[in-house]
Amino acid sequence: MVRPEEARRPLTVSELSFEIRRALRPLSTVLVKGEVTGLKRTGRGNYSFSVRDQQAVMQAFLYGDQARRLGIVPEDGQVFVFRGKVDLWKSGALNLIVDFIQFDDVGRLRAQLEAVKRRLELEGAFAPERKRRLPFLPRVVALITSPTGAVIHDLQETIRDRYPNMEILVYPAQVQGTASPGSVVLALRRCNQEGRADVVVIARGGGSFEELYAFDTEPVARAILASRIPVVTALGHTSDRTVADMVADAECRTPTEAGTRVVPLKRDLLAALAERRRRLERETTRQLAGHAERLAQRRQRLAQVPPALLRRRAERLERFRSELARLSPVRQLERREELLRERGARLEAASRRLLRQRRAELAGRDASARLERALTGRLTAAETGVGHRRRRLQALSPERVLARGYSITLDEAGHVLRSAAGTAPGRAITVRLGAGSLAARVEETRP
Repeated sequence: MVRPEEARRPLTVSELSFEIRRALRPLSTVLVKGEVTGLKRTGRGNYSFSVRDQQAVMQAFLYGDQARRLGIVPEDGQVFVFRGKVDLWKSGALNLIVDFIQFDDVGRLRAQLEAVKRRLELEGAFAPERKRRLPFLPRVVALITSPTGAVIHDLQETIRDRYPNMEILVYPAQVQGTASPGSVVLALRRCNQEGRADVVVIARGGGSFEELYAFDTEPVARAILASRIPVVTALGHTSDRTVADMVADAECRTPTEAGTRVVPLKRDLLAALAERRRRLERETTRQLAGHAERLAQRRQRLAQVPPALLRRRAERLERFRSELARLSPVRQLERREELLRERGARLEAASRRLLRQRRAELAGRDASARLERALTGRLTAAETGVGHRRRRLQALSPERVLARGYSITLDEAGHVLRSAAGTAPGRAITVRLGAGSLAARVEETRP
């Protein structure tokens, strides 16, 4: 039970929040080192995430405007040093409001860089023979860099000072911070897809290893290797070369040097062109004078040649012309074509004769076949008729008649007795039977 003297007015939630904020005022500027986890982007373009070490976790918040100004968006698993203030929000959550981010795990970044270099070197990405020559005079120059700052101004000024009417295309990209690799890759891909530029310059204004780390990442290196347009790097550094420098077709130390490298001086080109025109005119004049002098000399020599020699030369020239006409490939082709036509006509006539012979032979073979079939049919019919007649004759032969029980009576002279009047009693007769014969004598005749 609370005694009256000990009783105190309870604080409201707002009052307690105010007291906590007042107590946190000494933490208005702190440096915190930790690993990023649970990164989320809110609907307003801000970022919320956790910063942790092995023993504790703290919520953190980064405004989108601040992230764009810093050029860095933290990613899960990365270790940074964050600067900001600790604040208690109305929701009761304690947050680190970040206003500055700096890489801390440089050792791990360098280890990743060495691994990327080894992979690319094994693929031959750094080989000099792989690199392409820059165009002597590009029609369009593309720039991939931050749209604000001194770099783009220096590049444009250098290029237009050297070639005033050179067309320049700018593909804006973030060139610093963890979001810069993807931004540079997208800008380079867009430049290749549009295909308007003849050379592309990737530039920024130098910086530390951490600030240039985007150009040591594998995605940027792969995008440069895949580019159909020659790539020049101008990253403004003087220490270590980045991977982007090593795979690019040309490397410049500063944006000004890059502008000088990709675009020639127009006045020098015009001066060289004028000098070449003068040399060409001098050479043309000299050659024309020489030809005119040689022509005059030949005319003089021709005037001194006797008419008879000229006639002989003309006749000889005419013979040569006739011989050339005879040996002309056109004439030879005409003769070959005429010969081919004659041979074709003879071949066609021979083919027709052979065709007629073949047709006659085929017709003869057909007639012979029909005659043979007709003769065979007639012979078969004749054989059939003969066989039929043979069977009829055999059926009517005396032997067949005798075999049926009849007999033939012959007189003494061997003549067939057709009536009883052909013989007389007492005469000898012979009776032929189907099997054998009988010798008899007539005893009596009957009419």
